[in-house]
Amino acid sequence: MKFYKLALALLGMIYLTSCASGYKMIEPQNLDYNSQNVSEKGVSLEYRYDLLPKKYAKKEKKSGIKLVAVGLKNNTDKPLTFGRDFKLSFENGKSVMLLSQEKVFSKLKQQGAYHLFYLALTPTNIYTTETRNGYTTSESVFPVGLILGPGLAGYNLLRASSANKKFKKELEEYNLNGEIINPGQEKYGLIGIRSGGYDALKVEYVGNIEVEENEDNTDVK
Repeated sequence: MKFYKLALALLGMIYLTSCASGYKMIEPQNLDYNSQNVSEKGVSLEYRYDLLPKKYAKKEKKSGIKLVAVGLKNNTDKPLTFGRDFKLSFENGKSVMLLSQEKVFSKLKQQGAYHLFYLALTPTNIYTTETRNGYTTSESVFPVGLILGPGLAGYNLLRASSANKKFKKELEEYNLNGEIINPGQEKYGLIGIRSGGYDALKVEYVGNIEVEENEDNTDVK
């Protein structure tokens, strides 16, 4: 019995220190947004950073890519296409480099093969001896590695794969690039941008959209 207790203790320790991360759907339309850029006669923008859990968040920080949930409402009287009629830029005037969903997934997904290193635990054995009156009476070997190695590798590979599938599915579902937003319509999406911080965002009009700047808001003619 003590062999199994020890094995479970080792399993718990390794699990807590280096396990694959799950993925909870973001669902941009259901978020509480803490940042807004409102234009009564143009496009209203609301957005939110810090969306990803654990491993994904670490990859986000390391890669210099930010995943941002955005809500866009067309307050004009004609359809507008995201990326053609308007785009996003930083409040400081710098352009936003919008990444493809494929690029975002490639950079931020969990690397499942990493967890194959758990197989290195497979040869691990636990040796115990029992003594009586100073003499060894019995020796036992418990192949704990046969449980920990394949068990942890398999579990984490499946967990990472399942999380990545959910992540990819949501990126594809909420892809805004080229989306047409009709008058009065509001659309939500997930965008990947190159940014090392949490810079404020705004709407920038391009193409045949005429823009007039004033002190209160941005008017679209």
